[in-house]
Amino acid sequence: MTESVAGPALRFANPPGLAPPPGYSNVVEVSEGRIIFIAGQTALDVEGNIVGRGDFEAQADQVFRNLSTALECVGCTAGNLVKLTVYVRDMGELAAYRRARNRFFATVTPPAAPAVTLVEVSRLFADDFLIEVEAIAAAGRRQ
Repeated sequence: MTESVAGPALRFANPPGLAPPPGYSNVVEVSEGRIIFIAGQTALDVEGNIVGRGDFEAQADQVFRNLSTALECVGCTAGNLVKLTVYVRDMGELAAYRRARNRFFATVTPPAAPAVTLVEVSRLFADDFLIEVEAIAAAGRRQ
């Protein structure tokens, strides 16, 4: 079983009975601490303007910047992520999504590898949005 531990509260595993995933974990165990739920993030900047209209990878980069900001406000990083649910308008953009995801995950050592579900949807809440990502993170108890 491929397995890594990120602090005392998280264990990431890819058991031998499951296909090895590209860039994420099949199983994430949280044994203690806080659970943080982050609402679906889209490609809006701090002013509420869309970033990368018509450009999937630019939107994905903004989504991950927004996730980083959300994580920082609770004292977390990409390394605390345990689950992502990714909604894309076009599965043909999978390579662009993976590039943006890998840049984001590489911001921590070792690179983050949460469990991930990726779904193609016909529409997001606004026509210009090409990707939305919601997240769950886990962290130690606050002092």
